Amino acid sequence: MDILAEFGSRVKELRARSGISQELLAHRSELDRTYISGVERGMRNISLVNIEKIAGALSVPMNYLFSNERFTSNPVFLKKEAEVPISERFKYHLDWDHKLLTIQIQGLVTGANVDYISKIWRGIVSNFAEGELSVFVDHRDMKAGDGVPVVFFPEVIEKAVVLQQNVIAGSKKAIVLCNSEFMVHQLNYMTSISGVRDKTTPLYDTDKQMLGQAYELLEVHGNELIKL
Repeated sequence: MDILAEFGSRVKELRARSGISQELLAHRSELDRTYISGVERGMRNISLVNIEKIAGALSVPMNYLFSNERFTSNPVFLKKEAEVPISERFKYHLDWDHKLLTIQIQGLVTGANVDYISKIWRGIVSNFAEGELSVFVDHRDMKAGDGVPVVFFPEVIEKAVVLQQNVIAGSKKAIVLCNSEFMVHQLNYMTSISGVRDKTTPLYDTDKQMLGQAYELLEVHGNELIKL
């Protein structure tokens, strides 16, 4: 595969796993839709300036577009994939002894899902003083129906930034288990905007390595909800 076709395929797969259409990617990157289409088909000798624009539209650094991490380019059908209510895909556990809130989310996340999670999360945080509660989040099972990881859609990123400002800003620390390197970069992007990057540590590795590191950072030896 020539370099233009390979790069175009890469853009297409990242766009697909983000649940973004060509039109939306074009709008977010301030490029024409036909230009994005040409890039994905390997027909455009894209400039570094436009590569940076596309990376920004996907909420990742430019070098990630050349990462070895790969996904399928299957489109994510939001309505179908999100049929299972968030109440069945969202779990949480509060460890009063360690002042630790554990959250686990499965499947796709929509803007409405963030509203649901935010309401519960804010209610729990209100019981603690600022800087008292730590948060442990598990996103490893954020996958579409094809079993391939999905990341945060644009509307979710916007709402998640507000959520982080409301709850993580007042927490002690937040450790997040990610389903991909892609998600790590998105979280770094979001936490930079919300101002909580210094309190948030996204992890991506084997389950054993991630959990071991998370337990160490949280100063616990296990967890009722998140296990190997």
